[in-house]
Amino acid sequence: MRTSASLDQFDIKILVHLQREGRCSNVDLAAAINLSESPCLLRTKRLQETGVIRGYRAEIALEKLGSHVIVFSEVTISSHRPQDFRKFEAGVEKYHEIVECYNVSGGYDYLLKVIAPNIAYFQALMERLLKDDIGIEKFSSRIVLRKPLEQRGSPLRIIATGKPDWDSHGP
Repeated sequence: MRTSASLDQFDIKILVHLQREGRCSNVDLAAAINLSESPCLLRTKRLQETGVIRGYRAEIALEKLGSHVIVFSEVTISSHRPQDFRKFEAGVEKYHEIVECYNVSGGYDYLLKVIAPNIAYFQALMERLLKDDIGIEKFSSRIVLRKPLEQRGSPLRIIATGKPDWDSHGP
């Protein structure tokens, strides 16, 4: 796989634009980044082939589909052997309601992001996880009340260059 050092400014511009406008045509993408169409298409294909671009997704307005809650759960597992981590991860992977799972440092082992239709459903899910015996010692959950800031993408330029852009945004 290519490293960040092998991405130039046009590659980064392509990624930034596609992150915002994933459905744009190659013509629109080329115009947006000020590059001719053929090299733009070749670069985009290369970014896909090397795995830098993993795919394209639709951003869904969940509130339009129905009521839901977002819950972050901090999970501590009872044992910390490699097979215990694998067992837990395989166990949570079975549940589509668990949309993100992070193995973290600090006072607990995992942070789960769960989206459920309601609190009762979430509680039943957690009881099911405990019943599955995947190594959960304890968990603590935080229900999201509102989302005052939604990051619509990763800070690609900062990650690719390793340089902050604080001067353009203030302190």
